[in-house]
Amino acid sequence: MEIHPFRDLNSRNITVGIVAALLAITGPPALILEAATKGNFTTEQTIFWMFSVYVFGGILSIIMPLRYRMPIVGAHSITGVAFLATVTTQFTYPELIGAYLLSALLMLLVGVLGIFSKLMDYVPQEIISAMLAGMITKYIVNFVVSTTQLFIVGGIGLLAYLYFSKGKKRIPPMVAGVITGTALLLLTYPLSSKGMIADFAFPQVQTPDFSYISFLSVSIPLALLILSNDAAVGIGALEQNDYHPPVNRLVSLSGVFSIITSFFGGQSANVAGMMTAICAGEEAGPREKRYMGAVVSGVIILFFGLFSWMLIPWIQSLPPAFISILVGFALLGVFGNSLQISFSRPTMKLSAALAFVIALSNITLFNISAPVWSLLVGTLIARYVENEAVTSR
Repeated sequence: MEIHPFRDLNSRNITVGIVAALLAITGPPALILEAATKGNFTTEQTIFWMFSVYVFGGILSIIMPLRYRMPIVGAHSITGVAFLATVTTQFTYPELIGAYLLSALLMLLVGVLGIFSKLMDYVPQEIISAMLAGMITKYIVNFVVSTTQLFIVGGIGLLAYLYFSKGKKRIPPMVAGVITGTALLLLTYPLSSKGMIADFAFPQVQTPDFSYISFLSVSIPLALLILSNDAAVGIGALEQNDYHPPVNRLVSLSGVFSIITSFFGGQSANVAGMMTAICAGEEAGPREKRYMGAVVSGVIILFFGLFSWMLIPWIQSLPPAFISILVGFALLGVFGNSLQISFSRPTMKLSAALAFVIALSNITLFNISAPVWSLLVGTLIARYVENEAVTSR
């Protein structure tokens, strides 16, 4: 069947495409800045990171829906960035690039071998979610503290977040919170224009450095987070809306584009979970035309990436408390979902609780960081102490 992209555009798929793109370009950039600052990245390295994840994520979001005529959105992993914000202080920049590359190779291998469902079943989703919840708890705490420091901005922004969380509203809560908070900050807080302009940094291939510690501590947890919290969610949303996505090909494409992204300083470009769910739903209009919502989203994300170098100095000029508020809005939904999934099964209380606490502790033992110990201990207890059966995805 011949595809007519421009003819298939309509007000409904354009709207959901814009909303999905806003989900990617509002809160997550502040999270990237947070992780880059902690890792002492240079301005150029930060620009490369922002450029790569949005440009290649946008390209992926244009290619996949046009190729398969399904509303498959490509972007980078928000949960992946949230995880990286906790480990960038522990590794050098080249080691992180190497870890991103190995993570992408793992995803490609999973797709090529067709073992996606088996891999996702071996490590229970509850344990992965408990690990993620533990890693980002401190950001939620900082969000609460920062809201008290910028009470009008954070408080009213939170009210907007809560209002749009009630019922099925077209605007996602995170987008409402970020836009409301930003508008109030501009109205109530004097921002200095000094240092808000940066020179364009032409993207350059970054040199990776490899170590088994970064592979264990970064590559494996990052790949699991992307596969479980993004790919599995997006593919599941497509199947729930009566699409039949080529699962292994989509996972492989996520791996290929993440490999390319890693060479330019970004952690991934993959099938996006919640964004795909938005574009695949009934709100996107006729089922056979919903794929154009993903294309619209991809075009917006692509252009955001191309001009993100102009945005970074502006974000860096914002008050630290406000950055924490933006990060909080980006992670509130992720945190709530992670906690809900973590403790959703009464038979896995001990394993999920220990996985959560170990991740929260941020310990390093034998040069191996907390996320790995969280996944390892949680999985072993779930399978061999609680004798928990495989979680169905």
